[in-house]
Amino acid sequence: MLDLATVTLASLFAGFVDAIVGGGGLILIPALFSVFPTAPPATLLGTNKGAAVWGTAWSTVQFARRVTLPWSALAPAAVAALAGSLAGAWTVTLVSPGGLRKALPFILLAVLAYTLARKDMGRVHAPHLGPRATATAASGIGVLIGFYDGFFGPGTGSFFVFLFVRLLGFDFLHASASAKLLNSATNFAALVLFALKGHVWWHAALVMAVANVAGSLLGTRLALKHGAGFVRGVFIAVVGALILKTGYDAFVRP
Repeated sequence: MLDLATVTLASLFAGFVDAIVGGGGLILIPALFSVFPTAPPATLLGTNKGAAVWGTAWSTVQFARRVTLPWSALAPAAVAALAGSLAGAWTVTLVSPGGLRKALPFILLAVLAYTLARKDMGRVHAPHLGPRATATAASGIGVLIGFYDGFFGPGTGSFFVFLFVRLLGFDFLHASASAKLLNSATNFAALVLFALKGHVWWHAALVMAVANVAGSLLGTRLALKHGAGFVRGVFIAVVGALILKTGYDAFVRP
C-alpha cells in the first residue's frame, strides 16, 4: 500500500507539471523505477503511460474550453504524431537509442539557451503562417516529435511546446494547449502497444490516473490564470531539470 501511495503522489505532481508545460515523465518514471526496482522496465513505462494519458487528455479538454485552437491544423497533426509514435516504438525494437541518449542533454541545452536569449519569444500569440502552411508545419512537428516519443521519450511535451512557439509563432500558453493534444495521441499509441504486450499494471495505473487527472486540473487552472509568461517560466525550469536528469543518465549513471 505504501508503494502505491508513493507512486500515486508522484503521479499527482507529474500531472500538475505536465499540464502546464510537459515533463511529467521526469517525475513519475524515476518514482516508478525507484519504488519497483526489480520490475521489468517495459512494465513500468507502460504503467506510466496508463496513468499519464488520462491527465494529458483531461488537460487537453480543459485548455480547449478556454483557449482558441486551430483545430484544422491540430487534428491532422495529432494523427501524424500518433503514426510517428508507432513508427518510433517499432524502430526502437531494431535500433538502440544509445546515441540519442548521449546527444539529448546538448539538444535540450540548446533549446534552453535559445529560449533564454530570446526573452520575448512566446510571450505574444502571433501565428504567422496561413491555415494550410500551419497544418503542414504542425503535422511535421507531430510526426517528428511523435517518432522521438515512441523511440526514446524524455522531454516530448517540452519539444512540442518549443517548436510550436519557434516555428508557428504561438505564445507559450497556446503552444502548451496544442502540445497536450499531440502528446495525448503519442501517449495513447504507446499505451496501446504496451497493453497489447501485457506491460501495464492496470491496478496501479488506474489509481495513479485519478491522481494524474487531479494534478492536471490544478496545473491547467494555474496556466490559464497566469498566462504565457508563467508557462514560459515553468518551461525554462522543466527544461533545466531535464538537462540535469538526462545528462546524469547519459554520462554518470552506470
